[in-house]
Amino acid sequence: MAGDELWERHADWWQREFTDGADPEYTEQIMPLALDLLAGFERVLDVGTGEGQIARILQHQGAVVTGIDVAAAQIDEARARGGGPRYVRGVAHDLPFDDESFDAAIACLVFEHIDELDRSLAEVARVLRLGGRFALFLNHPLLQTPGSGWIDDHMIEPPEQYWRIGPYLVETATIEQVQKGVFIRFVHRPLNRYVNGMADVGLHLVRMLEPAPPPGFLAKAHEYVYASTVPRLMVLVAERMV
Repeated sequence: MAGDELWERHADWWQREFTDGADPEYTEQIMPLALDLLAGFERVLDVGTGEGQIARILQHQGAVVTGIDVAAAQIDEARARGGGPRYVRGVAHDLPFDDESFDAAIACLVFEHIDELDRSLAEVARVLRLGGRFALFLNHPLLQTPGSGWIDDHMIEPPEQYWRIGPYLVETATIEQVQKGVFIRFVHRPLNRYVNGMADVGLHLVRMLEPAPPPGFLAKAHEYVYASTVPRLMVLVAERMV
């Protein structure tokens, strides 16, 4: 089953588990970062808006926000929740907007599910004005490599706990069961694919963030003694230079 179909089928899982304050990584980390990085930008595009929680807080901050998502179930829910943004159904690699329509764009935990990376980055660059900002939030590519995970090593004394890294340099698409009965498609890429892909279309990196997991997540991760030393999120901030 294609990734778009899976998101359509499991939109309610996302809405239930990651919105309305249900997920501490969103409420304590992602949403505050989005507000900070896009403060002062008037016309903002939210790529992969889901049910619109990022779009709504940016609109509340004073921006005029348009959210786009591939899943009709997400767009329907976003419109039902209201809050001011305009919502459009569509895909990142063929954005239905004129050139230089936006001052800033954000994509939050979206591009690791997109197959058409280069075309999507080119489309973001196209719809941004010169000097416009793009904030790309990713599950950290190094830590989200297929086959990666926490290891409790009891073969040595004293026992150690560490994060095993899978085949990081290999670009791989997988379908993962993220919850019982919920399957989502992920595309792992090394960091250079994102940075170089942005540079190729005139989006030049100006800042990179690797924040530690927020307190709300750590409070639920007692089994991970060293969780506070391992970033789960990466944010690439770029500006359109050409």
